[in-house]
Amino acid sequence: MRILVADDEAKIVELVSRYLLASGFEVVTARDGKRALDAARTRAPDCAVLDIGLPEMDGLDLAREIRRFSEMPIIFLTARADEMDRVLGLELGADDYVTKPFSPRELVARVKSVLRRSARASSGGAPGAVLSVGSLRLDPDRRELKVDGKPVILTAAQFAIMELLMHSPGRVFSRQEILEAASDSTFEGYERTVDAHVKNIRKAIGDDGASPRFIGTVRGVGYKLLETAGET
Repeated sequence: MRILVADDEAKIVELVSRYLLASGFEVVTARDGKRALDAARTRAPDCAVLDIGLPEMDGLDLAREIRRFSEMPIIFLTARADEMDRVLGLELGADDYVTKPFSPRELVARVKSVLRRSARASSGGAPGAVLSVGSLRLDPDRRELKVDGKPVILTAAQFAIMELLMHSPGRVFSRQEILEAASDSTFEGYERTVDAHVKNIRKAIGDDGASPRFIGTVRGVGYKLLETAGET
């Protein structure tokens, strides 16, 4: 599988590339946002690892442009400690993030994780039963979610969250449980990640957090799928 690595620091590009190559991946590299966007369009990578602080076009704008034509998993590399930068990246459709300085082995593990999740959501896993709750219909094998009969496009992480919630309507899932389902791992996660993903899901399915039809918020705990799920 082909991985796009975009960072303006040559040492980081070399280090990440070496570890990815050793794990059997093909690697495409770029040192600025414009070249990374061109590579994303022409080389069809299966996953992108993007530094937020890229020159020419920063990683946030780059992710926004990539999401116009691709649902490939995106992992951000960031040296920024600001929580809002991380949440904004996730709201733009990123699947994960790694904070600098980082372990290259952990980054490779994150890449493998998002690729497994993406492949499973696309149809690579065992056959799954179609889930129907209210006006929602989710087909795991087709990686398809429909609201009132209309298809909705979700990233792999967002689809995994919806599948989890729809398996047990009315049950409250903690943010940590949702994080593990969305990341395919049990690493010490950043729970605001879940809030960002849920915000994106609500936007995609036409839900309102203040007056929800589909996903309810349980303060201090997490989220649940409403058992009526859009029915009027």
